[in-house]
Amino acid sequence: MAGHRLRYGDAMLAAPWQAGEGGRAVEHPAPVPISACVIAKNEADRIGPCLASLAFCDEIVVLDSGSTDGTQDICRAAGARVVETDWPGWVKQKNRAVAEAAHDWVLSLDADERVDAELRASIEALRTGALAAPAGPWAYAVKRKVRYLGRWIRHGGWYPEWRARLFHREHARWGGVDPHDRIEAEGPVERIHGGDLEHHTYRSMEDHLRQMILFSGEGAAQMHARGRRAGWVDLSLRPWWRFVHVYIVRLGFLDGRAGYMVARLGAYFTFLKYARLWDLARQDAAKTHED
Repeated sequence: MAGHRLRYGDAMLAAPWQAGEGGRAVEHPAPVPISACVIAKNEADRIGPCLASLAFCDEIVVLDSGSTDGTQDICRAAGARVVETDWPGWVKQKNRAVAEAAHDWVLSLDADERVDAELRASIEALRTGALAAPAGPWAYAVKRKVRYLGRWIRHGGWYPEWRARLFHREHARWGGVDPHDRIEAEGPVERIHGGDLEHHTYRSMEDHLRQMILFSGEGAAQMHARGRRAGWVDLSLRPWWRFVHVYIVRLGFLDGRAGYMVARLGAYFTFLKYARLWDLARQDAAKTHED
C-alpha cells in the first residue's frame, strides 16, 4: 500500500503503513527531523566527540568564527555543514546557527558538550511522540553534567544543571545577556530526565582562569551599564558567601579536591567581577574629575 505523508514542522515525512490487529493498517509516523547546531572557534581537540554524539540528528550545522586549528576540516569530515562567520557574541551567534538550520526542531550544543547514549534514546523517543504534538511543549531542558579536573562534579550546585537545549525555533529562541545565554520559549519548558549532556569544560586550570577574567569583565561591564555599583559588602561578603554556599550548603566537599577548587574559584570569580565593577566606577569618577 502506498505510504501516507504527514507534515511535521517544516518537513514532509513519509509515514509507512503496517498491518495491525485483524489486518487493519496501523500508521507509524516517521521521526520528526532535528537539526543540531554548534558554535565553535579553535575546538579541534574537542569537537570530534561532540559531532559524533549528534550523529542521530538529521543534519549538523557548525557556525565557525575564524578557527585556525583545523576545526572546520574536522567538522566537514564528520558530515557537518560549516558556515564561516564573525563573532557577534554568544546570543546572536547561537541565533544565527538556528537560522541556518533546515528543520524547525533544533538541538543546540557547545563544542565541548556531548549527548550521552541515554539522553540520545530519550530524544529519539520524543521524535516519534511529543515533538509531533501540534500545541507544544516547544522546549526541553536536559541535565548537564560537568567534568572538571579529571572527575564528574555532582555537588556544589553543578549537578543536575538543567539547560534548555532542544526547542522549536518558531516558538523559542536564544536570549539573555552575554555570556549568560538562555532559551526563551513560549509556554513551559519540559524536562528530559533520562540521560545527561556531558560538559567537558576547561582544558586546564589556566583555561579556567582565562575564562574567569573574560566573563568577569563582561559581567562587570553589563552591571555598570545598568547603573549597578560595587560596595564593601559586594567585595568582602559576597565572595565569602559564595564559597560557603557551594562548598558547605550545596555539599561541594563531597567532590573532594575538585569540589574545593570549584568553590574556591567560584568565590574568586565573584570577587573579581565586583572588583572590576568597582574599578569601572573609579574610572568614571576620575574622568569626571579631569573634566
